[in-house]
Amino acid sequence: MPAELRFPASDSAQRPMQSSVAGAQSLTTALWCASRGWPVHPLAPGRKTPAANCDTCRQPGHTAAGCSCLPAGRWCHGFHAATLDTARINAWWGTHPALGVGVACGPAELIVIDIDAHRAALPGRDRILPGIPIGDHINLTGLSTGFHTLAVLAALRQQPSPAEDTSTLRVRTPSGGLHIWYRTDQPRRWLCSAGSSAGRALAWQVDVRAHGGYIIAPGTITRAGTYTALPGATEPALLPGWLAHDLQRTGHLQAPAVPTPRPVPPRAAQAVIAAGGDNTHVRRTINSVLEGVTDCGRISEGAGFSSTLNRAAYTLGGLVAASLLPRSEAESLLRAAAAAARPGQERRAEQIIRSGLAAGTQRPLHPGSRT
Repeated sequence: MPAELRFPASDSAQRPMQSSVAGAQSLTTALWCASRGWPVHPLAPGRKTPAANCDTCRQPGHTAAGCSCLPAGRWCHGFHAATLDTARINAWWGTHPALGVGVACGPAELIVIDIDAHRAALPGRDRILPGIPIGDHINLTGLSTGFHTLAVLAALRQQPSPAEDTSTLRVRTPSGGLHIWYRTDQPRRWLCSAGSSAGRALAWQVDVRAHGGYIIAPGTITRAGTYTALPGATEPALLPGWLAHDLQRTGHLQAPAVPTPRPVPPRAAQAVIAAGGDNTHVRRTINSVLEGVTDCGRISEGAGFSSTLNRAAYTLGGLVAASLLPRSEAESLLRAAAAAARPGQERRAEQIIRSGLAAGTQRPLHPGSRT
């Protein structure tokens, strides 16, 4: 029997009921999450990994950018498909009741501390609490799980361990671990990490689920067991200040990037003039589409970056086809705008640019012309 999720009395109309059919609970859980503003996406039946879709989506190198599944209302590419649309949720889980439920942490403004309970040999002392020296004189006997390392970090900050924080939603995992759900009121982008990583990490065997990651919704059933909400709070509490400070200290908060809209570089304007085009109209067109791309950098996510960059590439492709802008200049301008808006995502941007330019060059564009 699936475990019943615990909800406030005021939510009785949306409260998932016990059922021998896991799919019934999955649909109700997905709707409950969406009602809280947490976008959801399907997980493979009985597993904790995202559900696959068409054969194309399984091919190496295929990305969410430009994928036909998402606009068509099909799940694809894990948390990239996450939605709050109740009609789509009903269609997905109503038609495929065995699907599990994942929550996209970034759009939901969630930061989930994922504690691993697997006992394992300790790594080097510098990786137990990254950035905090642990001298050889300190006895580490008995320290073997993420519960221990997180408790040590909290003790150093003179705070109770988040694992004991009954003020926030906590979910026990089938393996004995714990997901501690928090929300953030900061518009900046918090980043994921793995506790076993030699790079960004909060503590050994303590993962962080945030932007670019997902978390399994409470009540989801896998072959290993059920993700069960513990007694106490049923909503995520605000991320504690001391924990936010340590997450920032360990590199989990991306520095804000607010690019200024870029004017068209002089060489691009010269290229337009050399091509014999209408300088004023062409320049306005170029400036307009590039500003749309760079403006996406003012919002960490949900700005429609992929579609905006695709439209810009399509428009500049039309100028290329009309011999109003050299293709090399179009590519250079698009790459610069994309890099300003989404630094570190050059490969993704390059695919969008190529696709948009290819489509745009099939339809010449003459700005300002009368028809």
